[in-house]
Amino acid sequence: MHIVVFLAPAVLIYSVFSIYPLVESLRLSLFDGLEDGTAVWAGLENYATLLFDPNWATQFWRAFWNNLVLFFIHMVVQNPLGLLLAALLSLAPRFGSAYRTLIFVPTLLSVVIVGFIWELILSPLWGVSETLLGTIGLAWLYQPWLGLESSALTTVSLISVWQYVGIPMMLIYAALLSIPDELIDAARVDGLNGWSIFWKVKLPLILPTLGIVAILTYIGNFTVSFDLIYSIQGALGAPNFATDVMGTLLFRTFFGQQLQVGDIHMGATIASMMFFIILVGVSIYLALVQRRLQRYEM
Repeated sequence: MHIVVFLAPAVLIYSVFSIYPLVESLRLSLFDGLEDGTAVWAGLENYATLLFDPNWATQFWRAFWNNLVLFFIHMVVQNPLGLLLAALLSLAPRFGSAYRTLIFVPTLLSVVIVGFIWELILSPLWGVSETLLGTIGLAWLYQPWLGLESSALTTVSLISVWQYVGIPMMLIYAALLSIPDELIDAARVDGLNGWSIFWKVKLPLILPTLGIVAILTYIGNFTVSFDLIYSIQGALGAPNFATDVMGTLLFRTFFGQQLQVGDIHMGATIASMMFFIILVGVSIYLALVQRRLQRYEM
């Protein structure tokens, strides 16, 4: 009984702000709206329209692909960088608090502020990036990266990496500090030192944490990515939808900047598709973890 009393507020809040909106989105995605405002049962028709109708499918698959590109860049840039920073900081934990703070601070900044600052830095009119490159003799490298279709998505992704690299760094750093000193001492007795200890002892022990970082990165690229792209490139995913992701497509559809005015049913369909995509990724991760645990038990 005491457990129920303590858990009830958390369960109530979670149900109101998470479970109910999810269930309502799934319900709305199964209906279609008429001109008089009434809703009629549509079944899976909205999903078929989103996936196969040329007016919707082109934008949906483009947004989905851009989300995958975001995920790939974060996996190959942000997470290895977070691993490297955590490994370096773990070598001198007493003197690393200032560096940890500096690296983690961008994570605490408002996405609007981050977007505005980087727009100022990269602007071809008044930005300082061209000048900074010129001071080191690399002015020829400068391009209006946010304004080119070929580079806009990569540029936004790297801005996101700069802002959020502190999260994987702190998670991995905590995992490294939790490794018993006895194991490190035993490795030194066996003749290992420096990076050999990291690769052969520490890295295998923090693989579960790396898996958690990977799945959080996957989820974040379908949810958090909207904020930064909207603040920098707007709801249309400029230029020419090159940075359009499922979050911006959902926003345009739900608030009437898409094919129809305020189509909440198609908006709910897109939101439900985002949920299913995230669910598939998380399910695969959990299946792999369960398979690994069963292998160890055998």
